[in-house]
Amino acid sequence: MELTKVEKEVLRMLVHEFPICKEPFKEIANKLGISEEEVISITKKLLEKRIIRRLGITLRQRLAGVEGNAMVAWRVPEELIEKVGSFLASKPWVSHCYVRETVEGWDYNLYTMIHGKNEEEVMEKIKEVAKLFNLKDFEVLFTEKEIIRKSPQI
Repeated sequence: MELTKVEKEVLRMLVHEFPICKEPFKEIANKLGISEEEVISITKKLLEKRIIRRLGITLRQRLAGVEGNAMVAWRVPEELIEKVGSFLASKPWVSHCYVRETVEGWDYNLYTMIHGKNEEEVMEKIKEVAKLFNLKDFEVLFTEKEIIRKSPQI
């Protein structure tokens, strides 16, 4: 899809220079010399056309002092998958929660990213969830290194 110069500038600001302030769309508008309503309209259009999927932040956990990060692969009985998944997805310390098909030799079907101040705190949360739902089989994979992807230039 072909974007106008203004749409490209709004997209660039959304991706690379999103202002952290009370009125970010107004700030973008002021920097680009257009109205806040135009920035919001362009943003909605970019979302509708699936050029962008969502607006959000990426927290670089280790830089923010969060040392405990683990992917947990859970083996959850099919009849509990929605209940367990919904519970985990509702927690502020879970950033990702996905159901996936199992494969031969690896029959874990629910995956979460769990965060805490340190590995001990993450393990406490995992053990609480396991006890609450009587889940006995899970694999915990702690983050060893975060690899940062540079955003493509727009």
